[in-house]
Amino acid sequence: MENFKEILINITYLVASFLFIFGIKRMSSPATAKNGNLISGIGMLLAIVVTLMDRHIISYELIIAGLVIGSAIGAVLAYKVQMTAMPQMVGLLNGFGGGASALVGMAEYYHTSLLGFPDDGGKFLVSVGLSLLIGAVTFTGSLIAFGKLQGIVTGKVVKIPGQNVVVILLILAIFTLIGLGISQPDNMLFFELVVGLSLLLGVLLVMPIGGADMPVAISLLNSYSGIAGSATGFVIDNNMLIIAGALVGASGIILTNIMCKAMNRSIMNVLLGGWANVADTGAGDASAVDKVVKSVDTEEAAMLFSGASKVMIVPGYGMAVSQAQHAVKELMNVLEKNGTDVRFAIHPVAGRMPGHMNILLAESNVPYDKLFPLDEINDDFKNVDISLVIGANDVVNPAARNNPQSTIYGMPILNVDYSKTVIVVKRSMNAGYAGIENDLFYMDNTLMYFGDAKDAISKLVNELKAMNS
Repeated sequence: MENFKEILINITYLVASFLFIFGIKRMSSPATAKNGNLISGIGMLLAIVVTLMDRHIISYELIIAGLVIGSAIGAVLAYKVQMTAMPQMVGLLNGFGGGASALVGMAEYYHTSLLGFPDDGGKFLVSVGLSLLIGAVTFTGSLIAFGKLQGIVTGKVVKIPGQNVVVILLILAIFTLIGLGISQPDNMLFFELVVGLSLLLGVLLVMPIGGADMPVAISLLNSYSGIAGSATGFVIDNNMLIIAGALVGASGIILTNIMCKAMNRSIMNVLLGGWANVADTGAGDASAVDKVVKSVDTEEAAMLFSGASKVMIVPGYGMAVSQAQHAVKELMNVLEKNGTDVRFAIHPVAGRMPGHMNILLAESNVPYDKLFPLDEINDDFKNVDISLVIGANDVVNPAARNNPQSTIYGMPILNVDYSKTVIVVKRSMNAGYAGIENDLFYMDNTLMYFGDAKDAISKLVNELKAMNS
């Protein structure tokens, strides 16, 4: 009977794992992402139910209470948090996952110390050490990332003197403590110090990451949370947690690598501080001195759009901040009604988290088949009459392609400057997150359309409607 129960549990875990993998696969396309999320959720429900049936539960009442409280908080966040604040929420969720892993690892260590460590406790103690290290780093690192995105913590690069040396020494100290904890398992001080130093390490690892690198940092921290969960799975001897954590960790690393390639960066470059504080140095980048900017008003912009046959819309974080996605959808409808071909070009790191622009446009019901990634659409800008850049900055800066002295040189950009006309919707001439001037703004074929994105696009839509009526 006991063997049958174990077989049934393992089969259910296998089914849940398949649902996780299939769900992640479905999430690779915006058209199937919602369905993929549901499938993965069903897999997680199966895993939770079977785990609760398998384990010796002390108090189902506490579990139910935690479930109710956690679900209530999650529901409130899901409904109340604005789409512009979604990166911060993702950062917090990563941190909660890492913190939970560390707490479970420490609790299991205390529990086992009371019962007595087994003779072959080395594997268990190694897993505890890794769970505490990665979980604690993820927790504080994610809190710092949240603070940077929310504006509570400065988005600039912040380094302490001898930053890299301090980090390396800290890592060596943590692994030394883990080794001591394994050799002397009854001395709880070693693993408690591991937690404390790992919390500090998380802060030191993320503070040097500038705002321009936050999408990569969020993706990397998501991977950390999965690895921490997998390590905790070894601690509590749960195959499902090991598999689920490994999936999250692997997918997070793959996404991080894709985003780093999109920025012509390495993961180590991001971790060690990435761009210097170029807002202060600015060496090698364009200066606005003696450069001419041409601007248009709403009526002039509408006249240009009324004669365009092909329009490319390039969204950026400015669209998210002003919540202009619905106005952009209305602009698309008006242009298409007038016979204009409208498409969207999406840069992998536009916004503050992976897929940020795709999520916003999906929210406003822009058809998925109109969204094109950089590598698919970049060669077509030369055939475009108007490229409408809404709040994007660094991802359309030709300096990345033309200026070897630029701090973003080599970063793949959207070739909007190849279009016949470029109209940039922006509040002001302020630099983007990389802190450098944008050469695009001063080009002969570029026109600046100043104003809040939502207000500016709404006025443009109204003007086009009036012209077509």
